[in-house]
Amino acid sequence: MQMNATIFGPEGLEITAWERDFFRDVQPFGFIVFARNIDNPSQLRRLTADLRDAVGRDAPILIDQEGGRVQRMRSPHWREFLPALDQMDRARDPLRAHWIRNRLIADDLRSVGIDVNCAPLADIAEDATHPFLQNRLYGRDVDTVVAAARVCADAHLAGGVLPVLKHIPGHGRAAVDSHLNLPTVTADRTALHAKDFAPFKALADLPMGMSAHIVFTAIDPNGPATTSPAMIDVIRTEISFDGLLMTDDLSMEALSGAVADRAQAAIAAGCDLVLHCNGDADEMQMVAESSGVMTDAAQKRGQNALLQRKSAEIVDIAALEAELETLLA
Repeated sequence: MQMNATIFGPEGLEITAWERDFFRDVQPFGFIVFARNIDNPSQLRRLTADLRDAVGRDAPILIDQEGGRVQRMRSPHWREFLPALDQMDRARDPLRAHWIRNRLIADDLRSVGIDVNCAPLADIAEDATHPFLQNRLYGRDVDTVVAAARVCADAHLAGGVLPVLKHIPGHGRAAVDSHLNLPTVTADRTALHAKDFAPFKALADLPMGMSAHIVFTAIDPNGPATTSPAMIDVIRTEISFDGLLMTDDLSMEALSGAVADRAQAAIAAGCDLVLHCNGDADEMQMVAESSGVMTDAAQKRGQNALLQRKSAEIVDIAALEAELETLLA
């Protein structure tokens, strides 16, 4: 089956008749859900089942459930967590606590039919990192970030959830919020490879990744990584990431032009998939047309990624909750 090179977010708490027909005809690779799509566990299980039913296959369903500020599923139905950097600073055994945190997140996700999480983050926290990102990160140096991101990915895989490595090739130097503006980094290539790109190279074996809407002037001064052929080449050849590469949300204001043009530029640059999140029907139609079907290489990467979806390993969830509480006391 040929799939469209897209991941779409539905508009509301349940799939509409229009969405059902559109998703059936277009066949996006997968879906992503946000807070607007979430009310309670029963409702969310119905929604994820209906999305898969619409396309007639076990399509991947994504979410941003990092814990802390970026957490679409919240109390009282789901667990709450500290921001990741705060937990890393506070825990007596940071990596063990980080593994437990992410294994519990995976448990929450699988229980409602979500099998892909947009984590880990391998960006390095800097003093100048914009507050929208800074305390979501795992550390301030390469070794800490690599170790924590690996633990996060392993915990998700153990819980039956695919991890998405982000934001390739590094967002830590960004001093502005890419939801609102285009960040620009002026560091030279040597500095970038030594620090920003290094965690992503160490984690290049992960099955899925997400691009950064950020300009690196030393490589391509004219366009953000998401739509830059030169930057995608760096991701594929110098960082050696050969997993399924999706864009960050096309609706973010770091990108310029109409949303259809953004989608076309990202695919032309070498991204495998475009991520469209706002649920706008008119935009989804334009993005689907501009993105086209997945290339053979993208289909192969997608199949390889989905082969890593496994049943969750059996663990004592209550014991993990108690251990995390102790580690953070």
